[in-house]
This record gives sequence, C-alpha cells and structure tokens, in this order.
Amino acid sequence: MTTPSAPPYPVHWEADIVLRDGGIAHVRPITPHDAQRLVSFYEKVSDESKYYRFFAPYPRLSDRDVHRFTHHDYNDRVGLAATIGGEFIATVRYDRTEGSQAEVAFLVQDAHQGRGVASALMEHIAAVARERGIRRFIAEVLPANRKMIKVFTDVGYTQERSFTDGVVRLEFDLEPTDASVAVMRAREQRAEARSVKRLLAPRSVAVIGAGRRPGGVGRTLLHNLTAAGFTGAVYAVNRSFPEKQAVLDGVPAHRSLAAIVEPVDLAVIAVPPENVPAAVAECGEHGVRTLLVITSDYAESGPEGRERQRELVRQARSYGMRVVGPNAFGILNTAPEVRLNASLSPELPAAGRLGLFTQSGAIGIALLTGLHRRGAGLSSFVSAGNRADVSGNDILQYWHDDPATDAALMYLETIGNPRKFTRLARRTAAVKPVVVVKGARHSGAVPPGHTVPPTRIPDSTVSALFRQAGIIRVGTVTELIDVGLLLSSQPLPIGGRVAILGNSESLGLLAYDACLTAGLDPVAPLDLTTSATPTDFRTALTGALDDRACDAVVVTAIPRVGSESLPGPESGDDPALAAALCDAVGEAAGGSAAKPVAVVHLALDRMAGRLGTTGSRIPAYPAAERAVRALAEAVAYTRWRRDAAKPGKVPEFDDVEHAAAAAEVTRLLHGAPGRVVTLEEPAAAALLARYGIAVRQSLPAPDAGAALEAAGRLGYPVALKTTAPHLRHRADLGGVRLDIADEDDLKRAYEELTARLGKPGELQLVVQAMARRGVDTVVRATVDPAAGAVLSFGLAGAPSELLGDIAHRLVPVTDRDATELVRSIRGAPLLFGWRGSEPVDTGALEELLLRVSLLVDDLPEVVAVGLEPVVVAQRGLTVLGATVRLAQPPARTDLGPRALSSF
Repeated sequence: MTTPSAPPYPVHWEADIVLRDGGIAHVRPITPHDAQRLVSFYEKVSDESKYYRFFAPYPRLSDRDVHRFTHHDYNDRVGLAATIGGEFIATVRYDRTEGSQAEVAFLVQDAHQGRGVASALMEHIAAVARERGIRRFIAEVLPANRKMIKVFTDVGYTQERSFTDGVVRLEFDLEPTDASVAVMRAREQRAEARSVKRLLAPRSVAVIGAGRRPGGVGRTLLHNLTAAGFTGAVYAVNRSFPEKQAVLDGVPAHRSLAAIVEPVDLAVIAVPPENVPAAVAECGEHGVRTLLVITSDYAESGPEGRERQRELVRQARSYGMRVVGPNAFGILNTAPEVRLNASLSPELPAAGRLGLFTQSGAIGIALLTGLHRRGAGLSSFVSAGNRADVSGNDILQYWHDDPATDAALMYLETIGNPRKFTRLARRTAAVKPVVVVKGARHSGAVPPGHTVPPTRIPDSTVSALFRQAGIIRVGTVTELIDVGLLLSSQPLPIGGRVAILGNSESLGLLAYDACLTAGLDPVAPLDLTTSATPTDFRTALTGALDDRACDAVVVTAIPRVGSESLPGPESGDDPALAAALCDAVGEAAGGSAAKPVAVVHLALDRMAGRLGTTGSRIPAYPAAERAVRALAEAVAYTRWRRDAAKPGKVPEFDDVEHAAAAAEVTRLLHGAPGRVVTLEEPAAAALLARYGIAVRQSLPAPDAGAALEAAGRLGYPVALKTTAPHLRHRADLGGVRLDIADEDDLKRAYEELTARLGKPGELQLVVQAMARRGVDTVVRATVDPAAGAVLSFGLAGAPSELLGDIAHRLVPVTDRDATELVRSIRGAPLLFGWRGSEPVDTGALEELLLRVSLLVDDLPEVVAVGLEPVVVAQRGLTVLGATVRLAQPPARTDLGPRALSSF
C-alpha cells in the first residue's frame, strides 16, 4: 500500500497586492504547515463574522476543520490566504461541486475589513479557478452580511441572484468581462495611487543612518528634510546615539526605531547594505508604511547585489511596506501642507504644476537644475533608482487624478511592464499630458540594476506604440523640459496656425521656418522693429490673442534699442518687457482669447526666470527651433486627445469562424515539438480563411512538368516564384517571374531560375495565378512577451525596410486605428494616387488589417502572422503569400488578478 504524495505547491499563485488604503499584503496558497496560523487567525475574528461565515455560532475550529481548511489538492479544493508579516488576515476557498462549478467562501479578520482584502482575494481565487477548469462560482450569504454581498455583486462578472430558505444565493460566471476588467483596473488605480500618496505625504519621517558627523548621506538627508520645512515630525535614528534621547539638527535622535513612541509613516534608509535587513525588520515591527532606500550596492553591482535586492523587496512586502529604490536619489513634494524633501537635493524646488519621475539620480539633478533656472516649479518628484518596487507605473496611477499635477514628465531607461505602462499612460494622457524621454533605447544597453522582461520590439516600434497611447516622446532631457513647461503653463492649442511677432526680423524668419519644418501653419511674421517698446509688444500680443485666424503665438525678443538689456553689466534682462507680455497673457487667460504663448529670446537670459515665476507663467526658449518643437508637440497632443474621445470600434465580421479556428489551432499545436509550429501554405491559408482572409492559391512545381500542369489548372497568365526561406525576402536576387503568358514562357522561366539560383528542391518553386496590378504592401502581426500583440503595415520592398517606413498599432485595432495605420507611413501617397496614378482600394486594405487584428486577438496561440506581398488594386486586394506561427501564448498579466510585479 502506498501513501498518495502531496500535490505540488503552486508557487505561481503567490502574489503581492496593494490594498485599498495603499498597504501591501501577500496572497499565497494555504498549506498543511499553516494549521497554527489558521487557528490564530480564527481566534481574532469576531463572533459576528464567524456567524456570517458558517451561518451558526462557531466559536472555534475543530481539529477536523483545521485539517480540512489546510489540506488541499489545489484542483477541486483550493484555499488562499492574505498575509501581513507572515500572519493570516483573510482567507478564501472554493470547493468544486460538479464539473466546472464550485462554491466559494471568504473570511476577513475584522481589523482588516474595509481595506479591499476580500475584493483582491476574489480576483485571485477566480483566476485560480479558471486555471483549473472552473467556469462558475456559487456563493451563499446571509442577507445581513451586506459587505460580502457587495464584494460579489461589485466584481463585474455576469451573475444571477436568488433568495431561498433565508439565504441569498449568488451565481456568476468567471470569464472576464469588460465590466469586471474595468472594476479590477479602477480598484488597482485607487490602491496604487494611495500607496504613492502614503509615500509622498507622510505625517512623520525617520532617517535611519543619520550620523553625528556632518557630510554623511544620512546627515545630509536629515538636513534637507528640516531645511525644507517639512510639516510633519522628523526623527534621526542611529545606533551610535546615546541610550537617552538626544537631539540632532533640532530633531529627536534615537538609537532605534523602537525608541520612538509615535508612529512613523516613512523611513529613509541610509546605512551600509549589510545593515539594511536589520533596519527593514525594525521598520516592519514598528509599523512603518513606506521605505525610501538610498543605500546602493544592490542589483547595479552584479548577481549578488541582485539577490540582495530581491530579498530587500521580499522582506519589506512581507511587512506590508512599499519600497522606493534601492540606490535612489530621493522624493520631493512641494505642497505647502507637506514640504517634503527626502532627497539629496539641497533645496526644495518651488511649487509648480509639473510631476517628475526619473530612474536616474544624475538625470534627476539635471532636470531639477534646468527647471529651477527657467523659473519652473514641481508638484512632486520621484527618483526611483533601481525601482525594485515602486515604479513609473505607480507614479502614473497617482498623477492621474492628482489635482496638483497638470503634466507628467518621465525619464525612463527601462519599462518593466510595457503593456501596463501604455495602458496607464493612455488613460492619464486623456486628462493631462505625459512626456517621456527614453534612455538606453538600443538592445543590450539596459542599465545595471534594472531587471526587465525580454522584448524583441525595436525602438521605432516603441515610439509608434507611445504615439498610439498619447505619450509625447521626446529625444533629450532638454526637450523634456521644453515641452513640459509649455504644456503645464499654457492652454492647449486648438490647431496649428501660429502667429509670430517680435522685434527681430531675422529671429521671426527663423521661427517661421521652424514652424514649416514642424508641420505647423505659420502666419507671416510681424516685425515690430528693434525700437519696439514693451507697450508695442503688449499691443501686438493682445491683437494676436484676439485674432481668430491663429491658434498659438510665438513672441521673439532681442534687447531693444536704448534699453539696459543691451550688452553691459546689467545685460540679459528686460523686466518691463516681461511684465508687458505677462499682462497681455493674463488678460486673455480663461477667456475665448486664451492661446498658448511661447517666447524666444536672444541675449535676454534672465527673461526665462522672470516669465516662469509670474502668475502667467510664460515658457521662454533661447532658440526658435526649441519653442516651435514644443508647440508642435502640443498641437499633436491636442489632436490625439480630440481623436481619443472618439476611439472607434473593433468591428465584428459575420463570416468569422472562431470556434473552428480555435479547434484547428489546438489540433495543429498538439504533439508539435516544443509546442511551436510554423504553418506554411496551404495550412496557413486554411486557418486565415476561417477569418475571411483569402490567400491566392499556389501549386508546387518540383520540376518543369509539374509547373506546366499547375499552370494549366490555374490558367494563364501565371507567376513562377521561389518560396525557400533563404530567398523569401531577397527580391534583389530575382526569384520571381511575372506575367508568364504560355507554356514556352513558363519553360524558359523555369530553366532561368534553376540555372541561376539552384536546384528546384532548394528553391521550393511554386506556380500562382497572376493578381491584378496594384501597390505591393506587407501586413504583419507579432506577439511580444512584454508589450503584447502588435500589428504592422508598410509597403513591400527594400526601400521601406531600409528607411523603417513601417507603422505599428497595438492589438486589438479599431476601425479608426486601421485608417490611421494606412495613412501614417511616409509612402502612403502611393496608395492615394501619387503623381496621377489611380488610387487603390484602401477600404479593402483596412478591412484586411482589422481581420488580422481580430485573428491575433481571438487566438492567443497565433504569435506571428506574415502576409507578403498584399497587392492592393483599384478594386480589392490579393494576398499572395502567408505564414503563420503558433506557440503557447505568453501569460496575459493585464487580464489576470491585480498583483505587484515580481522581483
């Protein structure tokens, strides 16, 4: 007799989650080793909650209960627990009743009710159930247990509700719906935003590692906190302090956190790496909410440091704490009620409307300095270092509805979760601009310390996907500031018509040329002459703002004749001119005349500071090209927001055979080596036909006789072409013969190809009926593990490949996306009648793009589709070649339960 072995522990069900109040909990399967934890947890649950769970008084768990609730097969019976500090705070379990149906029940410790624990556990147990083939949950709840009823009814799944024998019975399907995904993402946004708010608006801060010797990192951080006028309590912590409470820089100094009687919201850790674990444990025991780890020598230092970093995050999360860093520069919050400078920056910037996130301390310093010089302020700043936990995604969640932030600026070197980042950026960009500069753009340039999933997407594709999400991508840190200043201080332009005025004809012409280069529509510059007074500027600017024929104004300024701004000891300033410009803009603000204004100045370096610190906050630039580039980005962003309000729809096609296609994919993958298979024609054509995509039939021609027979079946004229993989994309080798009119032409073409390129078996020759002439295009779809499915379109041929003239959109593609995709390549005029040619059927092309998008979105096992060439004629199109690759799809984390990224 053998004892059945214990089922394997499903480690992939473990996850860290952010709760409604911003705290952290760990979700994991319950094991037999959790018996004592379960008993201790149950003892802390109120009698009322126990009654609601078991429908009767149930003061304690019997040994049989404990065994049943801790022993699972992880298939028909599953239990999950939410833990903090290793202790249970909530449990959920399901028991399969029959087939694909199971009963589900929750129990949440009373002290943690209202934190969204049950809602988060619901998402995770539903994902587990779907993985194990369960498609429907049943829950029975007492009518008085309104909180639990709300958990079930608010989840967004399709459900039925009934009332029998004094019990509310809820039944719901577990397949994600638009409503359930929307509910999950809304909860995610609120929770992650609150976790960041806890970080940026603490009521108390402790600096661990603040030494008595001036100049150290900890002492510097302490000084910066107090010098900024932080409105909360500040504590210094260092083992070298005396037992009795001391004072350092005017704040209480203690040997340990335990000696601090009051709660601590944020702990800034600046101790050697070997002392960090003890400091984190002390923070956890004291109930600290968030950690800012300045200490370096983690993942950026190599494999050992990477493991220290993983352990740091694991330890912090086990106590319910989030982490900024390690190797972080710090965080800032300029709100008057906070005034937080927990960073290595010696000064707290002025309050402003810009939010700033950076993954580099050096870039953070450069950005803070650049903004200060131009008189701009910040709302908040996070320099996340190795961003082992808190990332740019979290900050976007916070900025989305932060009333103090009008524009978000981000310096990114890597994107840990591109799919989530583009989703969050799109949502944020719908209400406020998101401007990004991406460092380390080329493969192999990932900075030390950044652990990110692999991606095959080239940087040009990333730019296209950013544009689709409404992200304003710029090339340099300087442009990041230029664009951010304009977007945070000026109204959005309703169009691209630009008025130019100033006291320098040459500078006005430079601005005019820059507008044309940027695709804007400038009006002929108005030259006020070098003797123009501030009053002249004000009058001209007021007139331009009142003029309905323009949408934005560029003011150019050089030192005026007779002013003190001409070269001399007081050069570089013209306070009267700055005041006049601000007055004109201030009068127009909030009314129908409100338009964006940018000032271009030469030899007036102090103007930027004056214009940036006044109430009107006009952005100023030392070069016309920089001002116009920022304005052009604002125009493009306005256009995107206008289009985003009408995003289009994903159409449905009556002739799509989804079920048959899914069954065919399953059959083709079954037994395939490595569960990966590349379909050549005709298998690819058969699958594509299920989605209404017709591929022109081709017949093999292993010898000349077979070629003649194939041509006889298809009918002349025909094409003879090679299909060998090493020749497929080598049009320069001449592996295709077109318009073959008869048998003699076909014999001659066959002999020429085999004589020039190789034996028939090597060339894999085929015969295909000729298609109507048109424009040759290429349609592709690929699935990247990090970014998801991407649809690409371009013209066929080497020039498009060499020039990178290929457009991309994330799947699923809407009808509007398809229209834009066709028109966004530089070669698009060839499709619309360039130089007198007949326009081709772009409507048929757009429908093909939509069908390919639908195929890839419906069938996640389809990881690559290539249609080449697609000949688009005046009426209709013909797909002449097709390949499809099938594989087990990467996990769709964006549709799974909420969870923080793993480490």
